[in-house]
Amino acid sequence: MLRGILLIGALLFASTTVAEEQTGYISDDIFIYIHGGPGNQYRIIGSIEAGQKVTLMGETQDDYSHIVDHKGRDGWVKTDTLTQQPSLRFQLPALQEQLKQQQQQLQAALSDKGSATSQVDDLSSQLADAKAALQRASKERDDAKKALASLHDNAKYEMWREGGVIAAIGALIAVVLVYLPRPRAKKRDRWF
Repeated sequence: MLRGILLIGALLFASTTVAEEQTGYISDDIFIYIHGGPGNQYRIIGSIEAGQKVTLMGETQDDYSHIVDHKGRDGWVKTDTLTQQPSLRFQLPALQEQLKQQQQQLQAALSDKGSATSQVDDLSSQLADAKAALQRASKERDDAKKALASLHDNAKYEMWREGGVIAAIGALIAVVLVYLPRPRAKKRDRWF
């Protein structure tokens, strides 16, 4: 018998649970009434719009939970109308703020991309200028090599020409010397 009384007492105690306060939200898809006690037979204190923030008092009985609404009214609502997830009413401003931050980051990234594109364009222009300068320098080098080779060839030609002139003069002198009359040798028997 004592066991039966303890069991009934434990069941009654389990149906009315007291815990610490928590934040909860009214589900987004309903409009509910706050009752003065844990059931719809109790007087209606007021109503709560869908998505409103409420304070869960941690006490439940049957299908009802004890709450304090956003206006400070103490009452009971059906437990299945409560959720721990923030409602769209509270999520929307946070999401809008996140969207605004993401847009700012996107704008910053796009401006960085624009400046990066500008830098790439500048570098491409500088590269094109450097390539043109390299082509000019290569052409000048090739022209200088050709000029140097021409000077070298001209120097060889001049040397051969001068050598030819010298050889021709030498041959002419030799011919002239061959045909020049020879001086006569002095006779020794002469007395002076």
